[in-house]
Amino acid sequence: MARYTGAVCRLCRRESQKLFLKGDRCYTDKCGFGRRQTIPGQHGQGHGQGRSKVSEYGTQLREKQKAKRYYGILESQFRGYFVLAGKRKGKTGENLLAILESRLDNTVYRLGFAMSRAEARQLVRHGHFTVNGKRVDIPSFLVRPGMVVALKDSSRALDKFKSVIEANSSRQPPKWLEYDAETLSAKVVAVPTREDIDLPVEEQLIVELYSK
Repeated sequence: MARYTGAVCRLCRRESQKLFLKGDRCYTDKCGFGRRQTIPGQHGQGHGQGRSKVSEYGTQLREKQKAKRYYGILESQFRGYFVLAGKRKGKTGENLLAILESRLDNTVYRLGFAMSRAEARQLVRHGHFTVNGKRVDIPSFLVRPGMVVALKDSSRALDKFKSVIEANSSRQPPKWLEYDAETLSAKVVAVPTREDIDLPVEEQLIVELYSK
């Protein structure tokens, strides 16, 4: 599957907002967005930035791009999630965010087993996690209430996980995950709600964009 492989700090600069794509590095003075906040390309330099008024479509597009980049998802899959969200009861925008939040790679990140979603995606692909006791190596796998996500027994002794778990020990998992630090596992106890999701995006604008 295709994946963006360029400099991720450019994505934050393009959205004029920190998307925290590099984990803890984004909170330090090494953050590329903090050092250079102009939009990438010749139109983002100097007087060219902010020269033209953004259209309604442009505003809606930026919200969609932010959400896609926040979770590391490409267009075809994102549109598929939108279609799925529309089939569920409730608000389509909130359903969309709940689906994105329920991805296995995001769940692994939320539990503090990785420093970023990109790293979590790679760790899932390498087969380090189980769902209900069975190994799952598909980052887009959607967890549901009642499922148990755990770090695989053979992976717990790896220095990589020991250091990451220690570094993230103060991070609190969201309310929809019931984390057990002793077993390095978590039970999904609810569907993520909008209050549980810290994504700085107006999801209704995404709904309006796709509804045109």
